[in-house]
Amino acid sequence: QVQLVESGGGLVQAGGSLRLSCGNTERTASNYAMGWFRQAPGKEREFVAAITWSGRSTAYADSVKGRFSISRGNAKNTVSLQMNSLKPEDTAVYYCAAKRSISSSPWLGEYDYWGQGTQVTVSS
Repeated sequence: QVQLVESGGGLVQAGGSLRLSCGNTERTASNYAMGWFRQAPGKEREFVAAITWSGRSTAYADSVKGRFSISRGNAKNTVSLQMNSLKPEDTAVYYCAAKRSISSSPWLGEYDYWGQGTQVTVSS
């Protein structure tokens, strides 16, 4: 059973940075594509970034391009999201997700496992 555990959320001022991490308890998760999604109060969960199982290909939502960076650890069962130049509109609960496929996707319905989420709050 895959279990995803996020960490690294918190409160930061606008313009600041945070780094989110997601650990996968299953070693074979290196064969999974990984993604980050977020959900702000009163809004639907939305795509943020994704990375293929190999780590060679990434994708980003337009709203975070150039500011956020997704990467995989050497063991490939961890994934991180470096968030720079944070804006108040980035405030949300951020979720890590795993997809049983080598290819990533921006569609949350294609992900098989989800973490509990970590809160990111950006103050103006």
